[in-house]
Amino acid sequence: MDEHRLIEQVLGSLETYVAGIGQGLSPERRMLADYAAFFRGFADGCHHAKEEDLLFQRLLERGFPRDTGPLAVMFHEHVLGRARVKVIVGLGEAEGPLGAVEVQLAVETASAFIELLRAHILKEDGVLYPMSERLLTGPELDALETDFDRIDKAMRADGSLDRFHGLADRLVTGFRPDPGRMAEAARVGGCHPVLQPR
Repeated sequence: MDEHRLIEQVLGSLETYVAGIGQGLSPERRMLADYAAFFRGFADGCHHAKEEDLLFQRLLERGFPRDTGPLAVMFHEHVLGRARVKVIVGLGEAEGPLGAVEVQLAVETASAFIELLRAHILKEDGVLYPMSERLLTGPELDALETDFDRIDKAMRADGSLDRFHGLADRLVTGFRPDPGRMAEAARVGGCHPVLQPR
């Protein structure tokens, strides 16, 4: 959940950036590439990997179905998120100034990604994680914590964790999240706690 708070800050920054584009800010490929690097490297490569490879696997072992119910929704939303980030990666890696069609694609893709990931986080924080804490035993939770710590330690050792936190700080400082928008997103999202496929 601590990682969710960092991800939410960068989502809020991306939302501010997208709003700026709507108000005439000229988008830069470098900025799109930076947002994509954070979401691909930290939100997906670190955080979602911990979920899919460790927590979700433990829940599958405890009898959760893979193709229906909460885990099916979580896996599906991870796939949707990866597809949207891939579009932003492509826009960030291309050459030259963004054309009008690319700008529209960037705004639409980023906006859809923000909505998706915010709702996804609310489902995990409000439903899946508490369910996991009730279902899994103390030793199972301790083992998960040990595995999560091992991943964090490896990322600290290779410098990637510091790089992702530094990137997040730079993005959030450059395009500050709007507290009102973030509060409204949490309020509206909080009305939909049920894990149902979309």
